[in-house]
Amino acid sequence: MDITLSEEALLETSKIHLENDLDKLLNIVSETYEVAFETVAVGDQRLQILQIVDLEKHIDRLAEESREKLELPFWSKIWPASILLSHYLSSVNQNQGNVLELGCGIGLAGLFAASRGFNVVLSDINADALIFAKINILKNNLSDRANVLHVDFTQDRLSRKFDYIIGSEIFYIESSYPGLVKFLLFHLKSDTSSEVVLAADYRRQAIKFFQAAQKEFHIDQKNIGYKGQPDQAGAREKFLCAIYRMKPKKK
Repeated sequence: MDITLSEEALLETSKIHLENDLDKLLNIVSETYEVAFETVAVGDQRLQILQIVDLEKHIDRLAEESREKLELPFWSKIWPASILLSHYLSSVNQNQGNVLELGCGIGLAGLFAASRGFNVVLSDINADALIFAKINILKNNLSDRANVLHVDFTQDRLSRKFDYIIGSEIFYIESSYPGLVKFLLFHLKSDTSSEVVLAADYRRQAIKFFQAAQKEFHIDQKNIGYKGQPDQAGAREKFLCAIYRMKPKKK
């Protein structure tokens, strides 16, 4: 069943209301996670992004404490695909318009878009992810151009459409593909310049998603290499990611 959400709704289904109080939100997060801000650069832009200090250590602790199936906080990781998506958005000629980031996690790509002048909604289904995203908005003084919204793209419907819908590494649940295609088609503006831009590790083919999506969208794929940050020995791991630009076939 479709659910209509107003664009002003902030985490109506979450346990914690996100206030515009950075210190309060940091205190809430620190009760569960050991966190610190990390500087992330895309081109000449730099943002302070809240990170779990030692993600592997945190996951090990969760494994020791939990007797049930773990819900791992991979939403907190800075994925190479999100870095490449941020670079792509920095190359877009215009710096105005509305952007919706799906499965935003900590909101990296959307935050860089907001820093360039776009009006951005950072959306995710995970309440903790949205708290991190809200903290990052406040830390980088982007409240005038970015907010957060709880969205389940497999069933929700919003009250507005967007110039750009973006997302990185959102192909990990195959059962979500039909709902995702419908969501993208419903929420993208009909302007010729509007498009969906998705990024993922090249190995994550998501064949069934693209089989469904190509019935509704023209899809252009570009593969881009990326080198991660140097490790202690100075080596930089190489990644190959794909950027998918999607425009509806029917206007």
